[in-house]
Amino acid sequence: MNNSKLSAADRAKVEDLIKIRERNNNYAWMLCDYLDQNPCLITKELMEESNPGGILPAEAIYTALLTGFCGLNPEENPDDRILLNDYFRRSVVKLDAKAYAEDPYYKNIRIPNVKFGRWELKYEHYKAYEAFVCDEMILDPDFKEIQRIGFFDCDFSYPAVMEDGHEWMAIKPNETATITFAVNAAHGKVATFGLGMGYYPYLVHLKPNVESITIIERSAEVIELFKTHILPQFDHPEKVRIVQADAFEYAAKQMPAERFDYAFADTWRDVSDGLSMYLRMKKLEYLNPHTEFSYWVEESLLSGYRWQMFDSIVDNAATYDEVCRCLSDDGLRKFAAMRIKFEK
Repeated sequence: MNNSKLSAADRAKVEDLIKIRERNNNYAWMLCDYLDQNPCLITKELMEESNPGGILPAEAIYTALLTGFCGLNPEENPDDRILLNDYFRRSVVKLDAKAYAEDPYYKNIRIPNVKFGRWELKYEHYKAYEAFVCDEMILDPDFKEIQRIGFFDCDFSYPAVMEDGHEWMAIKPNETATITFAVNAAHGKVATFGLGMGYYPYLVHLKPNVESITIIERSAEVIELFKTHILPQFDHPEKVRIVQADAFEYAAKQMPAERFDYAFADTWRDVSDGLSMYLRMKKLEYLNPHTEFSYWVEESLLSGYRWQMFDSIVDNAATYDEVCRCLSDDGLRKFAAMRIKFEK
């Protein structure tokens, strides 16, 4: 941090932000290691052993076990105590499998177990008490970022598309939770970038205020799977149009003439590969001024962008308040849209 414009008091506040960034990273890496390597360490038996008689809330027991497996020692380490109180205790959520089973897609769409080239439709499942990311992160005013970790107390099945034996897309609780806002906001002529298993198109096409939904998908095989096995189960398949095209080329060259009312972009597998694609699509919004754009897991993508831009923002800001405005989600969206215009 080399900003001579900031007062001494503001520089001290920025130093606090740097500490929060470090805690965010430490906490995120702990969760990442657990989810990648040992998501099933907590079991029904271990939960029962740790909570005889079921006196304490399941989320409290789960949090204690999770932090232990992540290597925290809050009784002796002050930093670990901060991570426990400010992060982990707000992170864990027990989910209701029955509530998720009421999702219209889960209830009405039947996924066959079929293969088509290197693609396969099938059902996968979470084990009881298996940990997984279940929703968008929580962003505090001071820029603490809290991941949402969920678990069920029973096995939970969900439909998935496999590519060469690896999960390419699945309709998990995280996907349903993080798409709801874009379903609610959709209206008129809708475009969606990325097909997957058609979860978003299915929910949107059911809305009376949605005239049509155009799906832009690059893979002919994914389109064929969808048209053969899923689209015939839609209530109103006549409202659905599929365009095989690259998302960015379509947004730049074909989309402006369509004058969509609403567009939802979901072309990335997860947060790890999404930021560059998100930024690339944001710079094309100006070509479609009549369209309201939204993005899957945008808050989580903006987290990566926030800390990528952090040093530059601090070095160019005149006050701490300006730093905070620029680091906010709204401030970052403005930065993301200030891109070099598409070159034809």
